[in-house]
Amino acid sequence: MSSLSNCKCLCLSLTSFGLLIGAEPLPADDWHARVQAGIAHLPRYSGSDERVSAPLLGVQITSPYGLFLDSDKGLGWAFDEDDFGLSLYVGASDGRKDRKSQFHGSDALNGMGSIQSRPVFGLEATYPLGEAILGATFEHALKKDDDPDTGSAYNHLKLSISAPLYKGAYGELLGSLNSQFGDGNYVRTWYGVSAKQASHSQFRAHDTHAGLVSRGADLSWSLPINEQWSVSTVLALQYLNGDAADSPLVERRWQTAATGQVVYTF
Repeated sequence: MSSLSNCKCLCLSLTSFGLLIGAEPLPADDWHARVQAGIAHLPRYSGSDERVSAPLLGVQITSPYGLFLDSDKGLGWAFDEDDFGLSLYVGASDGRKDRKSQFHGSDALNGMGSIQSRPVFGLEATYPLGEAILGATFEHALKKDDDPDTGSAYNHLKLSISAPLYKGAYGELLGSLNSQFGDGNYVRTWYGVSAKQASHSQFRAHDTHAGLVSRGADLSWSLPINEQWSVSTVLALQYLNGDAADSPLVERRWQTAATGQVVYTF
């Protein structure tokens, strides 16, 4: 659900949004590390009108030959050239609790059952088109258990195009547009309501099908302080579509989020 690009530690709606713009793959000629800390203000789950402010902590380590460890994506390998970029990774999917617990979940989901995190395999590709960059991210989450409502394997695809809007004395401003799609299991897991779930929750039953989940836009600003330190902010907007938008779980189709963080690179 990744989602405005996606922070696993929050286990909130970032799966749907893909909120955070991760570091670009670095040339595989040396070790590089990036540590970031900040705060995010976002919905408690995709479609919620409840909001939460939660801490953000992340680290990315890139080794020679393209191997990387990313607290958001997981463990993987990246290939990056001037005309094409590709990365493969294994990580953990997001989850969703059916009760409010600190920065996670919502009591409004009581009776829906929690969606547990499970292993996910990802494939990400980028292609430059002038100053713009076309991107595609495909993720396959493995089956968690035999519960078809919360434990099914599912597939998620995000297509995006991003471009620099400004670069100068006040940092760099990037804009991005994206569309997100899910297979039948994905849409049912995150937006469907089965007869069983309806009998245990406040929601009516809602059948779902594969298709477009959302369309959105991100605006990212980064300001270097020196060679190692920088600050960045991201504003993200998503509009839920199709069966996801019609879900009784969705209280607001327009979903907005904002993050601010300090980044240290070495």
